Amino acid sequence: MFLENTVNPQKHAGWIEVITGSMFSGKTEELIRRLRRATFAQQRLEIFKPQVDHRFSEEEVVSHDQNAIPSTVVESSSNIPLYSDGCEVVGIDEAQFFDPGIVEVCNELANAGLRVVVAGLDLDFQGRPFGPMPALMATAEYVTKVHAVCVRTGNLAHYSHRKVADEKQVMLGAEAQYEPLSRAAFQEVKARNKPSSHEKGE
Repeated sequence: MFLENTVNPQKHAGWIEVITGSMFSGKTEELIRRLRRATFAQQRLEIFKPQVDHRFSEEEVVSHDQNAIPSTVVESSSNIPLYSDGCEVVGIDEAQFFDPGIVEVCNELANAGLRVVVAGLDLDFQGRPFGPMPALMATAEYVTKVHAVCVRTGNLAHYSHRKVADEKQVMLGAEAQYEPLSRAAFQEVKARNKPSSHEKGE
């Protein structure tokens, strides 16, 4: 359960919130929603995204529903503290694309009293834990797991299935390249695409 209030304000530091799930699950939408609430409260904030993510905009964090909020593009996680001076809230989108140092950066910001809101994919297209996300989820006070709807079964989708033949872990895309699948549908696709003994040359 996500709580924004602290019980003992005298002993309050910052904290980390992680929003995670598959593609098309509303991660960025939820990130934008939380950050806009902070803006309405006139809290000083800065939003960051990795340089690699330029699908929808060079200078904004944009959801698949085309909701957007201004952001700062950074090449490395080490750049984030440089732009966070004087902030009360820091937002980070597409955290799975950042280097492993993003975990230490988020903890340092939280230890300094900032609220850190992070969104990112928990699993890559092969269903494996993605980049620094497992460590971020482990160190966060609050983890919100959101789900898409499976395009094949109508059940909750947990996986981001890549529809095109490309084995690189990082490949930017949207509906043309990916689809959300439930566990059953994802396992079915994996079984269908698994090379047979004959194809392996055995």
